[in-house]
Amino acid sequence: MATNAQDLGRLPAWKRRDHARLPRYASNVMVMIGSGNDRLSARMAGEPSRKERPSWGRLFGRAMLVALAAAAIGTGWDYVRFVGGIEAREPVATPRTDAIVVVTGGSQRVGDAIGLLGADRGARLLISGVNEKTSREELARLNPAARDLLACCVDLDYRARNTIGNAIETRRWVRQHRFQSLLVVTSNYHMPRTLAEFAHAMPGVRLVAHPVVTDQLDSTGWWRRWATVKVLVPEYVKFRVSRLRSLFESDPESSRLSVIIGGRKPVSPKPPDAIGPEAEKRSHLRGGSPPQG
Repeated sequence: MATNAQDLGRLPAWKRRDHARLPRYASNVMVMIGSGNDRLSARMAGEPSRKERPSWGRLFGRAMLVALAAAAIGTGWDYVRFVGGIEAREPVATPRTDAIVVVTGGSQRVGDAIGLLGADRGARLLISGVNEKTSREELARLNPAARDLLACCVDLDYRARNTIGNAIETRRWVRQHRFQSLLVVTSNYHMPRTLAEFAHAMPGVRLVAHPVVTDQLDSTGWWRRWATVKVLVPEYVKFRVSRLRSLFESDPESSRLSVIIGGRKPVSPKPPDAIGPEAEKRSHLRGGSPPQG
């Protein structure tokens, strides 16, 4: 009996009709003995059909899902490590360094830095990122016991606009005074990114961290406090972006990446003697008020 369409076409009409009348089980028997439809024969032999084989698009989609899941797990684990590295307590003992720098952003930071200067933890203090309207006299009113220190041993930086700018201006100050070691004062959650920026800008300077811990942000049990999560998650992202950016730039001061990521130049284009309160340019606080001129 004919087994394919070509042979079937050669048969007389009455034989073709007989073939068409074959019951279904007979057709299956023909398939099993090697005749009939080739695709069905291949399926009966255990060979997957074209429709059963996964397409390249489906394989790519599955691979992407696996990669995204792995990235999410890795990022989550890295975030937990980041939060776990944030100091929950201020250091009991602070080693002495050549100088001290405090990054503005909270009054407690400046107060702690002035206290460290008074405790002779450094010979000089830089307050980086001071508001243009804040004068040395105002700082003296907030810290009356430190008036003499503010007059003799404290420098104010009005040009830094963000953490990248803090690193750039601190580097300029360190080079001017030829300091070799630096005590860095900032909030505990901000310390990882600050140290990353400072190390990138000043690779030859020894950095010692002095994290400031406030009651407003407790990193222990952070997952139970939405207010803490809103601070730590963006800070983690900024920290990772900072580390990634440092791989592609040699100097933050001349890098376009610093401008793009910060949204503006990290340092004000104004010269140091043209920025800040006018009283700050004339006053040395030695008489309690700036001289008139």
